[in-house]
Order: sequence, then C-alpha cells, then structure tokens
Amino acid sequence: MNKKNILDKWIEGYSRRIANVTSRRSFITRLGTVMVGMAGIPLLPVARAAGGDKPMDADPGDPKSCDYWRYCAIDGYLCSCCGGSVTACPPGTQTSSITWIGTCRNPADNKDYIISYNDCCGSAACARCFCHSNQGDTPTYMPFRSNDINWCLGEAYNCSTAVILGVATS
Repeated sequence: MNKKNILDKWIEGYSRRIANVTSRRSFITRLGTVMVGMAGIPLLPVARAAGGDKPMDADPGDPKSCDYWRYCAIDGYLCSCCGGSVTACPPGTQTSSITWIGTCRNPADNKDYIISYNDCCGSAACARCFCHSNQGDTPTYMPFRSNDINWCLGEAYNCSTAVILGVATS
C-alpha cells in the first residue's frame, strides 16, 4: 500500500466521522463564526501612541522644565513633575479620550514633530510645574488646536503629557 492510499483513507475516514456528528448548517455556522472573529482582530484596541517616540535618536532637555522642546504648545501641569512622565499619566489618573495637538521642533535633529497633548484626569490638580505656552494655539472655536480647553470632560484635571505622534511633513 503506498502513502497516497493511506493518506486518502485517513482523510476519508476522518471526514466521514465529522459528517456523522455534525450537520452542514452547524459546520457553516462555526466556520462563519471563526471568519467573523478573525476579521475582528484588527479592530482590537492597540496602544498606537506608545511607539510614537521611536523616530528620534536624541531627546534633549529636562522634561520637568517648561523650556523642554515638547512643551511648545502645552497649557497645564507637567505629568513629569506629578508622578508620571512625559508620555504617561501618574498612578490614579487616566488619559482623556480627547486631546489637542501641536507641532514642535526638536533642537537635536531640527525636525518638527506632531505632539499630542493629553490631559490626565480623575484626581485633583497636581499643582506643580505649571507651564503655559501658546505656540500655534488657536481660539476655542478650533478645539483640536486649542490648549485652553479642559479635555477631562467633567472629571478632575491632574496634569498633561506630551506624546510624539510622528514627524511633521510640509
């Protein structure tokens, strides 16, 4: 008996056993469920901003100073002074789902970077390292570029982060 006959007989036997215990409808239902589930995988939440700091080789400056290059359009308390970091909220707070953006020049490579300013919410204001920079700020009727809005939407404001989204292009 050659290998082809053995494989054919094994597949035929396995297929017949499956056919005896399942109906076509249940098989199609299960197959459809698997296909829909696989199609939904790209929709799962992923921390895309976490990799935002990769383009830079150097990040000069002190993140606890208002003169730090990423803070060119920030308005609020610095999370780096409040138990968090430039890119992460302090424990006990959470990032607002809405942010404002700015474009700041990194003096190390003379490139402009798109910065997402994220308010950290859920705890009383940190009240340390307050910075108010208005570079590129627009009136509140253009909210995506305005730094004068409390983006915590009813929750207590604590501090703000400055996450790099990518290199700005002209």
